[in-house]
Amino acid sequence: MINGYDIYSLGIMSAFISFLGFCLENIWLAATKGFIDNRNMRLPFLMGYGVLVTGMYAVFGTPDNMTMLSGNAVTSDRTGRLILYFFVSMLIVTAGELILGHFTERFFGFEYWNYSRLPFHITKYTSVPTSIGFALVITLFMDVCFAPVMSVIQSINADSMQSVSIMLTAVIGIDTFLGFRQMKRNRGLNIRWIKYIANVNEPVPENA
Repeated sequence: MINGYDIYSLGIMSAFISFLGFCLENIWLAATKGFIDNRNMRLPFLMGYGVLVTGMYAVFGTPDNMTMLSGNAVTSDRTGRLILYFFVSMLIVTAGELILGHFTERFFGFEYWNYSRLPFHITKYTSVPTSIGFALVITLFMDVCFAPVMSVIQSINADSMQSVSIMLTAVIGIDTFLGFRQMKRNRGLNIRWIKYIANVNEPVPENA
C-alpha cells in the first residue's frame, strides 16, 4: 500500500493521468498552433505525466493530506498547504523538464521541445511560465480530482482492477518505448498523424 492505495489502483490512476496529459498537450497545441497530433505516440497516453503525478502522490500525498513537509506552521492551514504543494510541484516540473530535455538531446540527437521564445526561459527546456502552468494544473488536480477519481477506481472489482492495471501499464510502457525508439531512429519527432483545426500556413514544426 502507498498512502492508503494499492499499486494496481495507482497504476490505473497513472494511465488516466497519462491520457489527460495527452489531451492537455493537444489543447495547448490547438490554442497556440492550430493543430493537434499524436504527440509522438501511437496511443493517446503520455506516460511521463502519469509517472510524475503518481510519483508525487507517493512522496508528498495530496495538499489536504501531505505525507512529507507536514507538521509545521506553513502546513497548519489549507492555504499554506496549497501554496507549499504548488511550489514543490513547480520545482519538480522544472527539474523534470530540464532532465528529460537534455537527456533526449544528448542520447537521441534532437530537441524534444524548445521554450527559447518564451519569457523567463531557463535554458531552452524549461521556463517560469510553463513551470507555473503545470504546477497549477497538478495542484488543482491533486486537490480537487485525485481522491474522487481514486474512489471510482477502487469501486472496480479487485481481480478486474489488477488485470486492467497490468494491461494498461504494459501497453503504455511498450508504446512509450516504441515511440522513443522511433524518435531515436528519426533523430526527430515521431509524427504519425496531424489534424489542423485552424487556418495556418506554417509547416509542421520539428519541435512542436
